[in-house]
Amino acid sequence: MLVAVATAVLVWAVAVAGLALAGRGTDARALARFIPDCLVLMKRLLADPRVPRSRKLLLVGLLGYLALPFDLVPDFIPIAGQLDDVIVVALVLRSFVRSGRGELIREHWPGPAESLNALLWMAGADQGGRVRG
Repeated sequence: MLVAVATAVLVWAVAVAGLALAGRGTDARALARFIPDCLVLMKRLLADPRVPRSRKLLLVGLLGYLALPFDLVPDFIPIAGQLDDVIVVALVLRSFVRSGRGELIREHWPGPAESLNALLWMAGADQGGRVRG
């Protein structure tokens, strides 16, 4: 598990450094904050009394899946190894959006609007947190 976490952090750090070296400082900062922002979002959603118990269990299951040392595609495979994690996160957030709770994601998101919009797009929602038609 330690190797998987180290690999994910390394890929993330290389992407942030690449953006910074390319002169895209704003994008580099947004990417650098994306994972911590997602963790804060999960914590806030778990603490929100408006989130039903079934959705909280889904979030706990997601956190457990992400913490497991094995995945559908092993994390030591660059890019593809992290892609399955992104897909699982998007599916969980999509269930929030489809259950009418997309506005909670927007309300609790601690990061920049551009990152939130990308996250909502992955989850199949518009910028307001509603299901795209």
